[in-house]
Amino acid sequence: MDRWLAAALDYVPKWVEHQMRLTGQPGCVISIAQNGKVLLERAYGFADQVRGIPLTPRHRFRVASHSKSFTAAGIMKLRERGKLRLDDPVGRHVDGLHPEIAKATLTQLLSHTAGVTRDGPDAGQFTDRRPYLNEKELRADLAQEPIIERNTRYKYSNHAFGLIGLAIESVTGERYTTWIKREIIDAAGLEETQPDVPIRRGVPFARGHSARLPAGERLVIPGENPTHAMAPAAGFICTAADLALYFNQLAPRARNSVLSAASRREMVRKQWRIPHIASKRYYGLGIRSGFTGDWEWFGHSGGFQGYTTHTATYAPHDITVSALTNAADGTAVGLVEGTTHILRHFAKHGAPSRRVANWTGRWWSLWGAIDLVPVGDRVIVVNPGYPDGFPDAFKDASEIEVAGRDRGAIVLASGAGSHGEAVRRVRNAGGRVTEFWLAGNRHLTEAKVAAEMKARYGSKKKKR
Repeated sequence: MDRWLAAALDYVPKWVEHQMRLTGQPGCVISIAQNGKVLLERAYGFADQVRGIPLTPRHRFRVASHSKSFTAAGIMKLRERGKLRLDDPVGRHVDGLHPEIAKATLTQLLSHTAGVTRDGPDAGQFTDRRPYLNEKELRADLAQEPIIERNTRYKYSNHAFGLIGLAIESVTGERYTTWIKREIIDAAGLEETQPDVPIRRGVPFARGHSARLPAGERLVIPGENPTHAMAPAAGFICTAADLALYFNQLAPRARNSVLSAASRREMVRKQWRIPHIASKRYYGLGIRSGFTGDWEWFGHSGGFQGYTTHTATYAPHDITVSALTNAADGTAVGLVEGTTHILRHFAKHGAPSRRVANWTGRWWSLWGAIDLVPVGDRVIVVNPGYPDGFPDAFKDASEIEVAGRDRGAIVLASGAGSHGEAVRRVRNAGGRVTEFWLAGNRHLTEAKVAAEMKARYGSKKKKR
């Protein structure tokens, strides 16, 4: 492992832990893999907040639309075996479709450009108001005309991937869940992944949670509802480690993979730009892609009742980051993006030198926390909070140049910062650092600042 990566992995869990405290999320598991090996996996919070069950890395989550990336891999595997072609009209494999839907190619379905309805006339399956569609119900919706003309616009469709599942069943002569488990999940070496419920007895499973509003409290969502014919679009259950390993092996230059390099390149290739969003996002074949800063990624997100999840692979560095959260208002995308910014900064500036390596720690004031993060030859003053959502924690951060054991100066700061001013550490009689002064601002441990604030602002009992 590169020294910069080891240093980044030391800070990432501390940053994630702070996000969990700030946002009050029930639980999160984050995993980072490189070259087919899990380098970090860490769990925070609860698998069931009401019952107080701690979350572990082995807990499975509903990962929803991540399922599409497995389903797309299934089609690519059948293509490699000569069982179908990507430009096959789906009607060649599935009957009973509306004539216009039958003309849609497998590529158009996999890239969300077949013009098919997103979720049908009653999308209550995705808000837990009704069961997920069975095959008969799905086929009834697919017998209706498409919403728009195919190949004219990216238009997300869970129904399209339900239809892909029917095509896989037609070609293989097996149930989708049976075939995909053997040929993709097991072949990829994933031991903590399954395409749908039921969950085996004794397997740890993270419960979903609602947002606090509108009920005024977080409510536990069981998360055990079967997805039936929609499993190819939304049914999968995984750990963060398995997701990180799976998407890591989808990188075109991965050494070991369930697919050929040619198939992987075709999956991750940008087919269409996703319209009407501020950021540049693209879709391939069951794969989303975009940029975090100057790092290009591919992966997917997922939203199931009570769960939000996100995974991104940065192919040039062979790194995959996956974050699974068990709340309807979960922050999985922000956690992955924030983690990636940390990785980017260490990759650019390197592991800390010996001179600055021990300038670490989280310090507090009335305004919250700051982290001292040594990178390269300098110490970065990171705000681990989220004033602008989940930003690049290193963006606009002040930089310290160390001049002695406990002395230094701010050599780079924003216009509103304390550019050029001194910093110092204060030690107690035992030699332990107990204070950090950033220019004229005194920072203490969390416990000391909490006590100070309670003494100054806390409620006082009235004297009799």
